[in-house]
Amino acid sequence: MQVEKRVKELVEEKISDRPELFLVEIKMLPNNKLIIHVDGDEGITIQDCAAISRHVGFHLEEENTIEKAYNLEVSSPGIGEPLRLKRQYEKNVGREVSVKLSGGEVKEGKLLSVNEAGIIIEAKVKEKGKKMQLLETAVDFNNITETKVLISFK
Repeated sequence: MQVEKRVKELVEEKISDRPELFLVEIKMLPNNKLIIHVDGDEGITIQDCAAISRHVGFHLEEENTIEKAYNLEVSSPGIGEPLRLKRQYEKNVGREVSVKLSGGEVKEGKLLSVNEAGIIIEAKVKEKGKKMQLLETAVDFNNITETKVLISFK
């Protein structure tokens, strides 16, 4: 869709001088809500989101890109949102994750590293009659249907 393409150009233009920031996704919902998720290697501030929103909103209005009334929301991906980009995985190395595999299996453990092909997690494995063990497991990106960071309230 043309709207998403133009919004992507505008966001990338606005953050071009901020290499630590990156675009995660753009969604235009049926209710005319335009959602832009932007993140940063060290997180993103409300001020950054507001500046991106002003820049995108101004140009969309000037160019009359969206003909109907719409709501524009710029934020970082929510805590429950799945990881979408390799860069998000890299940012979360050391955190506990839940990885759904294409076969339906779920693996949970600490995200140890990320490479071009996939990730390595340290999963807790309990075999019958044995003590719990930590096992490093490589998972290809091709086999991952969804990865979420697990939140601990300890």
